[in-house]
Amino acid sequence: MKTILISLLFGLTAISAMAQMPSVVLEDHKGEAFNTADLLDEKTPMIISFWSTICKPCIRELDAINDVLPDWLDEAEFRVVAVSTDDSRFTTKARSLAEGHGWYDFINLYDTNQEFMRAMSVSVTPQVYVLDGNGKIVYSHTGYTPGSEEELIEVIKGL
Repeated sequence: MKTILISLLFGLTAISAMAQMPSVVLEDHKGEAFNTADLLDEKTPMIISFWSTICKPCIRELDAINDVLPDWLDEAEFRVVAVSTDDSRFTTKARSLAEGHGWYDFINLYDTNQEFMRAMSVSVTPQVYVLDGNGKIVYSHTGYTPGSEEELIEVIKGL
């Protein structure tokens, strides 16, 4: 029985590792339409972090990434995409929060209908993915504990 469960777990991990980023139209920080397919350039990996204004661990994780981002960018070329999952009633608050926390080096997107969130199979925040330059998901984790952001740069450097 244990062998079957382990095989199933590895099979699910392989399937999720082969998943691609979907093409969904969101709002950017200016409120303009932005297609997630435009993030792909076939060379630059990215971290995509799904967050919300009421999720304290989400904000702590994005702040931690923001604090180390200049050093990380010295080690590897990549982008950070912060996707707010707040609905349209809270988009203004989400934009203000992103600005107030100084997330200027992130690509800030707003998934007001949670379409991208559903397409990426996000059920709780924080949810973070690392994608290669072709949009293939190579790593993901849910939740945040201080220091776990270091896993992200290690995955990026390994691409």
